[in-house]
Amino acid sequence: MTRFDFRPRTRVLFGEGEFARLGEVARELGATRCLLVGDRGMVDLGYAAEAARSLKARRMEVTVFHDFDTTTAEAVEAGAEVARPHNIDLIAAVGGGSSMDCAKAINFVLSNGGTIRDYWGYGKASRPMLPMIAVPTTAGTGSEAQSYAVVSDRSVKMVCGDSKAVFRVAILDPKLTVTQPRALTAAAGYDAISHAIETLVSTRRTAISECFSRSAWRLLNENFERVLKNPEDLDARGAMLLGAHFGGLAIENSMLGAAHACAGPLTEHYPIPHGQAIALLLSHVVEWNSGAVGRQYDELHAGNLAKRLRELAEIAGLPVSLQDTPVRQEALPRLAEEAASQWAGKFNPRPFDAAAALEIYRSAY
Repeated sequence: MTRFDFRPRTRVLFGEGEFARLGEVARELGATRCLLVGDRGMVDLGYAAEAARSLKARRMEVTVFHDFDTTTAEAVEAGAEVARPHNIDLIAAVGGGSSMDCAKAINFVLSNGGTIRDYWGYGKASRPMLPMIAVPTTAGTGSEAQSYAVVSDRSVKMVCGDSKAVFRVAILDPKLTVTQPRALTAAAGYDAISHAIETLVSTRRTAISECFSRSAWRLLNENFERVLKNPEDLDARGAMLLGAHFGGLAIENSMLGAAHACAGPLTEHYPIPHGQAIALLLSHVVEWNSGAVGRQYDELHAGNLAKRLRELAEIAGLPVSLQDTPVRQEALPRLAEEAASQWAGKFNPRPFDAAAALEIYRSAY
């Protein structure tokens, strides 16, 4: 069995209404001056104001940073500039993966100096980092359970990670996910499903990560259709949120695979959101990998796992063929070369290179 060194580092508060405890939890961490990070959508939904009220009710000074939509190097520097004059001693992130990644990336720069480009890779933070609290409002990335931030720098996606870049607390309140549009629920949920699948068979998987992968799959597979049919179902919403969190824990202790490697070039060059790109590819990667890890796939789903994944994508209204996208066949060899250089492909259970990526793209066409 593979060696592992598992250290639970994030306290998890789960349940309806737990968002109201943000200020209480912040005070328990000994903080008095908080940087609140949440994208513009969190302002529009009122979650940013609600978070600020909870923090201020506990006599905390609150500095807000909302001037971003995605996590870019420019947004990270802007957030750090907002925070610097206020001697921040805590960062709270409210939102989806972008808000949580942005908070982590700002923390790197605030705590250790330089620019976020200095932290591309893993383990480059030489000094302690500020404590952080995450309040995810989507059931997708599981970023609240991971020590990595994904930051776009022009045409490059940097993965910046460090064991210090973990959230001290994650507040999982299913009520916050009810406001998601159906399309976002579908795309984020399918991304979470892919995390359960890919981490289960990664070359870095361990006995611990497999526990999280299997739990994530069970919760997500049983509740994905349910939450799409009844968006107000808080039990289903809670199961999806917890499943996404377990998926994030699985990534932290395992890594991903070829579906994420092949998705990267699609999202970079075409107007294809990440969750849609994953839906186009995941079932084909499962079929391509099945000769190496078919037994593990069969243990997840008694029938044909690839068929089940296509069924879930169709129920969600996600695209299932590259022919339904702006991607043309003549672009596939170039995309395959780029996919082969993506970090996630290094951990695929079947050796992954440009020829493999091309085979997967063609099967998805």
